[in-house]
Amino acid sequence: MRTNVLILLCILWSIEFSGKARAASRNAEGDPKVNIGIKAGFNSSMFIIDRISIGGTELGNIQNNYKVGYFGAFFCRFNMKGHHFMQTELSYNVSKGSISIPSSAENISLLQDNALVKTDIHSIDIPLLYGYKFIDKYPYGMAFFAGPKAAYIWEKHSESEYSGFYQQGIHEEIRPFIFSGVVGLSVNVSNIFFDFRYEIGLHNMVRSVSFDKDLTETPYDTQDLSLKRRRNVLSFSVGVIF
Repeated sequence: MRTNVLILLCILWSIEFSGKARAASRNAEGDPKVNIGIKAGFNSSMFIIDRISIGGTELGNIQNNYKVGYFGAFFCRFNMKGHHFMQTELSYNVSKGSISIPSSAENISLLQDNALVKTDIHSIDIPLLYGYKFIDKYPYGMAFFAGPKAAYIWEKHSESEYSGFYQQGIHEEIRPFIFSGVVGLSVNVSNIFFDFRYEIGLHNMVRSVSFDKDLTETPYDTQDLSLKRRRNVLSFSVGVIF
């Protein structure tokens, strides 16, 4: 029993000594000019509808439905004087979500049934973030960051599925590049960190919506379907910074 206690005390002492040595070294040398890291996590996307209309008449009672997606990223952090830094990332994201529109009294003449638009977007995202570390005392840290983000939509693996509309064979074309603003908070213990962020879509992500007029019954084959929406994303990730 005494032997086990002594071994445990030696381990705890060595961990404490090692931590103090690393802290002293870090305080003496400061942050490296460049940190690199990897992270992975989950996201929850909400496709904000600015307008959806059929034949010029806007639909109402639209409900956004959250779905869980995922992503992985590699990043570089460039440390500047004081507590400031710039960070850029390269990430692969899968965003999922849907919107539902009930066939209520105001929509009954425009919808065949309760309508649903399910969206699955695969994208390669590159943000450019400015950050400020307001807690930076080894081994703990906390930083706020914000900046713009560009996303390239991988069209081959992205799709939107429409149901409940009179229009048949509906095809939605998403813009190849979409832009958003990012704000977030990062907390780290040693080189392990937790990242929380919110992305706000800055513009309409839909280029056009078309349908097969030959398969659509009259008079709905003459009513254009219009959709304007943005992608907002809440995400959480865990990573390692070197």
